[in-house]
Amino acid sequence: MESSRGQLRPRSHDAIVQLVEKGLDIPNPLTLDIGPEVDLDRISGRGVTLYPGCRIHGAKTAISAGVKLGAEGPVTLDDCRLGPDVELKGGSFARSVFLEKANLGPSAQVRETCLLEEEANGAHCVGLKQTILFPFVTLGSLVNLCDCLMAGGVSRQDHSEVGSSYIHFNFTPDGDKATPSLFGDVPRGVMLNQPPIFLGGQGGAVGPLRLGFGTVVAAGSVVRRDVLADGRFVIGPSHPGAEREHTPRGPLHLTRVVANNIAYLANLVALEQWYAHVRQPFFAVQELGGLICEGAMEMLALAKRERAQRLIAMAAKVPSGDAGGQALRERGADVCALFDGEPPAAGRQDFLAAFEAAAGGDAGASSAVRRDYRQTIQQLPGDVVAAGVSWLQQVVDSLCEQAAEQLQPLCLFQDR
Repeated sequence: MESSRGQLRPRSHDAIVQLVEKGLDIPNPLTLDIGPEVDLDRISGRGVTLYPGCRIHGAKTAISAGVKLGAEGPVTLDDCRLGPDVELKGGSFARSVFLEKANLGPSAQVRETCLLEEEANGAHCVGLKQTILFPFVTLGSLVNLCDCLMAGGVSRQDHSEVGSSYIHFNFTPDGDKATPSLFGDVPRGVMLNQPPIFLGGQGGAVGPLRLGFGTVVAAGSVVRRDVLADGRFVIGPSHPGAEREHTPRGPLHLTRVVANNIAYLANLVALEQWYAHVRQPFFAVQELGGLICEGAMEMLALAKRERAQRLIAMAAKVPSGDAGGQALRERGADVCALFDGEPPAAGRQDFLAAFEAAAGGDAGASSAVRRDYRQTIQQLPGDVVAAGVSWLQQVVDSLCEQAAEQLQPLCLFQDR
């Protein structure tokens, strides 16, 4: 397409004109790049600001009202779905979903299959991939937190936090990434009433591990073991000096590694159930809310697939002659298939009926959809909360028990 002077227009020209006409605030339109595959109907015209240097690509991209991109540096957005009032101040963001008021500082790198729920946020130079952050979770600067789920906290003033210069170690010397960590858990975490988790700065966590709610890890500590109890103060021990022969693919703490992977997968299923049966109606009142919910569900499905693939890949490396490793190699695919089936429904209907009554509406047409999600959940009566936790915990426990039965030589979950 040519301009009136015969010069080629930038390929984004027509798209940018349409976005300006929709009402977007674009201070310097000539600096924008809008991919030809971007569906402009998936971009709201209400209160969206695209600062200079934004590059927007991906047929799945959706941008809700009030979103601000690039306030402190260029932003590259590729197949991301953004809920209302999300702020991404600078960096690259790919194939991920951000719910209402989630925000990240400049120089962020968010790669595939991340889900940041309401008001989850981070400072500058945050790196994420395969990461799920529940509402209010806060990340400091220079944080690398891939392959994990973090919950805890009740508000932006009382939230789970990861200190600056923290890393989740998610890659072993043998190239394994069956290393997902649970900071908190889904059944209690979705109720938005748990004490926050604090991971002190200049530290790290070696996945896969599990930490209970209310855990405080001292600054400078590297956590290498599970802390399943709630409310613990943890100071990670330093490694004593040593030098010895390195044996590639040497003995693994196989039982613990597999158990934590199974627990992570089971928690993902519980979160899927929560979205499908509780969260979904809350998106209905948001412009583009259906697209955002669809994206969140897609992230959870992809997260399950990633964890299953990593677990099966690790199983192939277990030394021959190990009974537990043999069981994992032979039955790993069947075990992973458990998490794609229909989970147990025990307690679900009782909770949903109680939830609808407490939220002030009828099932299927609840007035709760017209209220703030976080406020609705945090105002549930204690007995309704307990019923919800019980339902989701039964989902987790049942799946873990089925997996343990198929992998009996490993004696999984003996610590519970």
